[in-house]
Amino acid sequence: MEISPGQWLLILFLVAIPLLYEWSATFKYFCKMAFYNSYILFLAIIAIPICAVRGRDVENMRVLRFMLLHIKYLYGIKIEVRGTENFNIKEPYVVVSNHQSSLDLLGLMEVLPSRCVPIAKKELMYMGTVGLACWLGGIIFINRKKTNDAISVMSEAAQTMLSQDGRVWVFPEGTRNHNGSMLPFKRGAFHLAVQNPGSSHPVVISSYRDFYSKKDRRFTTGRCIVQILSSVPTKGLEPTDVPALTDRVRQAMLVAFEGPFRGSGSPRSDFRHHFPPNV
Repeated sequence: MEISPGQWLLILFLVAIPLLYEWSATFKYFCKMAFYNSYILFLAIIAIPICAVRGRDVENMRVLRFMLLHIKYLYGIKIEVRGTENFNIKEPYVVVSNHQSSLDLLGLMEVLPSRCVPIAKKELMYMGTVGLACWLGGIIFINRKKTNDAISVMSEAAQTMLSQDGRVWVFPEGTRNHNGSMLPFKRGAFHLAVQNPGSSHPVVISSYRDFYSKKDRRFTTGRCIVQILSSVPTKGLEPTDVPALTDRVRQAMLVAFEGPFRGSGSPRSDFRHHFPPNV
């Protein structure tokens, strides 16, 4: 039986793909990222009818979390969680976390507290099945380009937290940061924390530099540490305290972020000494 040119091309393609995957780190990077994004879209399709039964509800985050928890195994990423006891608080609170890439989703879902929803950029709402699943999960969308809208959303989030015993997860850098450190923090998350008479919880996701780099087009297996730092009480604080609160939380998070990678021994998880009683 003769093989047509089209069949030869197909055979060549099927042979070349695994070879390229093994030999080219760049090709492997794009394959892994394509699968990561496509797989999340697929999982969203499964989650939507399950979540739709309840409608838009923060309890649907349990469904989304269950759907996403296994992805780390597919990529050989080991996630170590430290400081889980710091989330043992029943009152409403604000979680603030650093933001490196879309892989942060894995760390977020690993430690997501009950009745907690992230604040995400509004563009995510229009990303097909993912946007619909996020909306059903109660995720709060914010227009980063319009300050007045952002302030309004934060104020509404504070009221929702109080009325529905909710928690909010915020990325105060405002965008993904690939430079191996932390960008200056925007103050919206801390205004939200001050409006909420509870506390702010810093969460630090360690650098992915050992196994992931968008700049270098590298994505291998590796280990990630998610540290839940001690809570920062915000009861009694005023809007004038926000700048100092922002700076001190960022400094504590930066110390934790750099700790595991600079020969400092065990990363510190208790930073209460960074915060005097009035801040």
